[in-house]
Amino acid sequence: MSTNEPNDTSGLPSYGSTPPPEGGYPPPGSYPPQAPGGYGAPPKTNGKAIASLVLGIVSLFCFGLVTGVLAIVFSRMATQEIETSQGTQTGAGLAKAGFIIGIIGLVLWAGYLLLVLTGTLDNAFG
Repeated sequence: MSTNEPNDTSGLPSYGSTPPPEGGYPPPGSYPPQAPGGYGAPPKTNGKAIASLVLGIVSLFCFGLVTGVLAIVFSRMATQEIETSQGTQTGAGLAKAGFIIGIIGLVLWAGYLLLVLTGTLDNAFG
């Protein structure tokens, strides 16, 4: 006949010994490897794509011949970098917008310069 004595310690391991492996925690230093997880870092917006858009907008208002060309160059560089980044960079739409606005700014300023140089448009503001 078995009795359940509350103070009976005959079936327990001694203090400081390793606990039995059945269903408990693994011994220190032998934890199972971590499962790969997480989503990784979010993609970053390409800085040259942002610069292309800003330069394209600036080309509409001032220094259009210079900033328009720079917007086109930065746009092409950004597009190549985004395509080769394998999804770690975004901003293809910004680069495309910078390219288009840069062309518009370049054409407008070239037309303005042509009209001023031929004398068709008087550049005197007074």
